[in-house]
Amino acid sequence: MSLDRRTFLKHSALLGGAVGLGLPTAAHAFTADGVRPLVYRPETGDAQPKPLRILILGGTGFIGPNQVEYALARGHKVTLFNRGQTNSTLFPNVPRIIGDRNVAGGHDGLKNGTWDVVIDNPTRNPQWVRDAGSALKGRVGQYVFVSTISVFGDYSKPGMDENGPLNTPGAPSVWTSNDGANYGPNKVQCEIDAKAQFGEDKVTIVRPGLIVGPGDLSDRFSYWPVRIDKGGELLAPGTPNDPVQYVDVHDLSEWIVRTGENHTIGTFNATGPKTPTTIAEMLYGIKAVTTSDARFTWVPADFLAEQQVRAWSDMPVWQPAFGRTAGFMSVNCQKAYAAGLSFRPLAETAKSTLDWYKTRPAAEQEKARAGIAPEKEKAVLAAWHAKVGK
Repeated sequence: MSLDRRTFLKHSALLGGAVGLGLPTAAHAFTADGVRPLVYRPETGDAQPKPLRILILGGTGFIGPNQVEYALARGHKVTLFNRGQTNSTLFPNVPRIIGDRNVAGGHDGLKNGTWDVVIDNPTRNPQWVRDAGSALKGRVGQYVFVSTISVFGDYSKPGMDENGPLNTPGAPSVWTSNDGANYGPNKVQCEIDAKAQFGEDKVTIVRPGLIVGPGDLSDRFSYWPVRIDKGGELLAPGTPNDPVQYVDVHDLSEWIVRTGENHTIGTFNATGPKTPTTIAEMLYGIKAVTTSDARFTWVPADFLAEQQVRAWSDMPVWQPAFGRTAGFMSVNCQKAYAAGLSFRPLAETAKSTLDWYKTRPAAEQEKARAGIAPEKEKAVLAAWHAKVGK
C-alpha cells in the first residue's frame, strides 16, 4: 500500500510523537556508560541535540518514516537513500539519493557527501553493507545497523544478553535469499561486515525483537487488537503467565535517532516492555482500549501443536515458554534501557495500531498475513472444549 505523507502522518500517529515532543531537561539527560548527555542550552534550560547530518538508508518503509519525522522535529538535516519506489510521495522536501542496492554500482550515489550518522534500516544482504562501506569510506561519523534478535542461535535460556550464542554467519550463496531460515544468519554476517567496514568504534548494532504499531504490514501484532475488537470467544495461547516482548515502532525509531545524538556505540538488544510482561497482560491491556466483549480461552501449547496451530504465525507475539523457545520472549535488554530506550504505554500502541488498521483497504484487512483463520479458531476451540468436557 502506498501512502502520501499527509495520510501517513494522520494514521500512524507520528504527529503525536513529533508535535507533542517534549525535549528532556538537563536533569533528565541520561548519562549511562557509553552515552553522552545532550547539549545543555542555558537560554532555554533544555537539553537539546546538536543538529546532525543524518543519512537514512531506506527511510520510507516501516520504521524509516518515524525516524525521519523524529529527526526533523529534533532539528537534524536528513538525507534519504533508496530506490524511490516505496511510498515515493513521502517527504518531498527531504533530499533523496536514488540508488538500487541490488545492482552493481547501486551505492555510487553515496560517494559524495559527509554524514555524522548513517542509519541502515532494510539490510539483510551482507553485500549491501560491504558496498555501503566502500561508497561511504572515511565520510561517516557513526553507522547504525538495524539488526534483529534473530541473530541468536539458541533461545532455550531466558535472560540472554548481547553475548548470547549467535547463528553461524550466512554463506554468500544465501545472501540474496528471502527465506526466513537465512534471515538470522545473514544478519549475523551483516553485523560482522558493519564493524569491518566502518570500525567497531563507529558502529551501533541495534537488535530489535518484534516491531509493532501503525504501518506494520506483517500483522504479527495487529491481529490481536483487530481480533479482540471483534469480540466473542478468543483462542489464547499457552498460559496467561507466558512472557511476551515487543517494541513500538515509534519508541524504537526515536531511540535509534537518539543513539546518533549521543554517539551511543556498541551492540544492543532492543525490545520491551521494560517491565516483564505476560501474554495475559498484553491481551487484557489491548481489550481495555476497546468496548469488546472478548473472552479468552487459554489453550496449552501441546494441544495447539496437536491441532497444528503455529506459534508466532497463527498465534502472534507468542512462543511456548519452555524447551528451545523458553527464552525467546525473555531477552535481556538492560543495556539498551540504560542507554535511553523507553516505552509508551501498551494502550497507546494498541489504540494507534487498531485505528491505523481500520484505514487499510478492505482487501488487505481480509487477508491478514498473521493470525489464525476464524474457521480454524472455532474448530480448535471446539476440540479443546470437547477434550476438557465443557
